[in-house]
Amino acid sequence: MLMRTDPFRELDRLAQQVLGTAARPAAMPMDAWQEDKEFVVAFDLPGVNVDSVDLDLDRNVLTVRAERPDPAGKDTELIASERPRGVFSRQLILGENLDTENVKATYDGGVLTLRIPVAAKAEPRKIEIGTKGAQREVAA
Repeated sequence: MLMRTDPFRELDRLAQQVLGTAARPAAMPMDAWQEDKEFVVAFDLPGVNVDSVDLDLDRNVLTVRAERPDPAGKDTELIASERPRGVFSRQLILGENLDTENVKATYDGGVLTLRIPVAAKAEPRKIEIGTKGAQREVAA
């Protein structure tokens, strides 16, 4: 059996765990899904005070900002420091088919959950077809 050690691979693995990657940031990981007639986004923000969370919606860009303070005081010596701290920000571009006027946000157990309804104009609807004698409905 051949075993090879690659120090750069180990450094990359460690950097991904601590700093995250562009696809999966370590500071504010999120899940998103569609549930019934809502688009749901959940952000993991453990150790963040809800008062430090700021949500801003400008046109169709939703910005989430949060701050996790440093738990150690000035005269404290840290033995290990792996948890990200400071100010974190994440932006989502929302589609035109979402009702950005009725976004609801809750924060429970370190998880910020946003519920964004699908706009009524984006839902499937019936279109009536007129004829000379009668009208019939066709799915759009």
